[in-house]
Amino acid sequence: LTDVYSSSPALGRYFRSAEVVYFSNESSTVFYQLEFSVPPATEGFTENMMNSDFIRNVLRQNIYDEE
Repeated sequence: LTDVYSSSPALGRYFRSAEVVYFSNESSTVFYQLEFSVPPATEGFTENMMNSDFIRNVLRQNIYDEE
């Protein structure tokens, strides 16, 4: 995850760290926490760039690109 987000053209400059919070081999489940450092409130920035769908889609796109 660190490589994915730190090299992202959209999020790389804001990305600080990724930490696994929970991992289960039985269900192949991983919960992780991402830390970003965002600029002071800029209109639309948080709603557009830092919403969970956008962040999830950066990871999803990386997975598609690997295949």
